[in-house]
Amino acid sequence: MLVLAHMKFRVSADKVTIFTYFLIIISIGSLLLSLPAAWSGLGSITYLDAIFTSTSAVCVTGLIVVDTALFSAFGKTVIMLLIQLGGLGIVAFATIYVAAPRRKVSLLNRGIIKEMYIDEVESNPVNIIRHIVLTTIAIEFLGFLIIRSRFKAAGIPQYNFAAAFHAVSAFCNAGFSTFSDSLESFAGDWRINLAFIGLIVSGGLGFVVLQDIGRVFMRTKRRFSYHTRIVVSVSAVLILAGAACFYALERGGAFSSMSIPERLLASLFQSVTTRTAGFDTVAQSAFGFPAMLLAVFLMFTGGSPGSTAGGVKTTTIFMAFAAAFKGHEDDGSIMYKGGALSSIIISKAFSIIVKAVIIITASLLLVLCLEGDGASFPDLFFEVVSAFGTVGLSRGATAGLGGASKVVIIMTMFIGRVGLFAMAITKSSDRIERFADYPRENLLLG
Repeated sequence: MLVLAHMKFRVSADKVTIFTYFLIIISIGSLLLSLPAAWSGLGSITYLDAIFTSTSAVCVTGLIVVDTALFSAFGKTVIMLLIQLGGLGIVAFATIYVAAPRRKVSLLNRGIIKEMYIDEVESNPVNIIRHIVLTTIAIEFLGFLIIRSRFKAAGIPQYNFAAAFHAVSAFCNAGFSTFSDSLESFAGDWRINLAFIGLIVSGGLGFVVLQDIGRVFMRTKRRFSYHTRIVVSVSAVLILAGAACFYALERGGAFSSMSIPERLLASLFQSVTTRTAGFDTVAQSAFGFPAMLLAVFLMFTGGSPGSTAGGVKTTTIFMAFAAAFKGHEDDGSIMYKGGALSSIIISKAFSIIVKAVIIITASLLLVLCLEGDGASFPDLFFEVVSAFGTVGLSRGATAGLGGASKVVIIMTMFIGRVGLFAMAITKSSDRIERFADYPRENLLLG
C-alpha cells in the first residue's frame, strides 16, 4: 500500500510540476504587464486584463481584451518573451525537466516525454533540447528576414521589432499582432501571407515531424516515419479542403470585393490560421454562419502532437475518423496503410475528444449564464472554442466580456494548452496491477 501511495504521489507531483511552470510564467508575466512602464494607452491596464493577456501569451492563444498595439515597447517585449516560453511549451519544458543536470531520468519522467516524442526520446534528451532550440531559432529567423523586408517596404515604424515579434508569434501559433487590425492590411500581399503560412504550418507540425523531414531531406534516413506520414497527410487534407470550403462559402460574402487570386489567398490563409494561429487577413465577424462552423471544427482539431499548436490534435481526429469508418480487427485494432492502430490508442483518442467537448460545453454554459440574455450564442461559442484550441481568433465578443467571464476564458485557455495534455498522460505507474479480472460485460449500441 505504501508503494502504491508513493507511486501515485510521484505521478501527481510530475503533473503538478508542469502546471506550476506555466502558472509561474503567467504570474510573472501578469505582474510585468501590469506595470505602468508596460502600458502606453490611456489610463492604466487592470490586473485582470494583464493576467488575461499573460495567460493568452503563455498559452499561445492570442485572444485579447485590450489592443496589443497599446502596450509600450517594454510591454510588447514581455509579451513576445511570454509567447516564446509558451510556444516551446510542454514538449521543451518536459524534456528540459527530465534532462536537467544531476537529475536521473526516471522511467516515470520519460513517460511524460514519450507522450510527445514517441520512441525517439529514449535516445538522448539533451539532443532533443538542442534540436528544439536550433529549429525554433532557424525557422523564426528565416521568417523574420522575409517579414522584415515587407514591413520595411510598407513603411512600418520600428519594422525590425515588428518583424521579430510577428515571426515569434507566427511560429508559436500565438496570433498576437502589434497591429490593431492584425494582418488585414496585408490581405493581398502574397509574400507576407506565404511567410506567415510557412511559419504557422511549420510550428504546427511538431518537432518530431520537422526532425524526421530534415533527416529524409539530408538523406540520413530513407523514408518518413508512420507518424510523419499521417501528420503531413492529415494536415494537407485539412488545409486544402478547408481552403476550398472557405472559398466556396465566402466567394460572394467576406471575399466578394476581392479578385480571384486574392480570394484564393484569403481562403488558404483562413484555413491555415484557424488551426490555432489566430491571425486574420479578413475580420472573423465578416464570415457567415457556415464558414464559422467550419472554422470551429478546424480550431477544435488544431495542430499536431509535440508542436506549438493547440486543439485536440490532428492525429486524434484521424484516429476517431479511422475508428468510425474502418473495420476493426479481432483485437480491436485498426489497420491503415501498413500500420496497426491499437485499441488502446484509439480509446485514448476518443477520451481526449470527450474531455474536450465537456470542457468546451462547461465553459460555454458558464459564460452564457454570466453574460445574460444579451449574449450572442454563436459568437460566444466561437470565442470559447478559440480559447480552448488556443487559436485566438475572435468575432469581437471577448473584449466586451465581464470580469467573471474573462476568468472563465482564462481557465479555458489554460486547460486547453496544459490541462488536457496532463489529463491525457497515462503511464504504467498509474495502473494498479490486478490479480483477478472483472467479468466481461456487453452493452447494446446503436
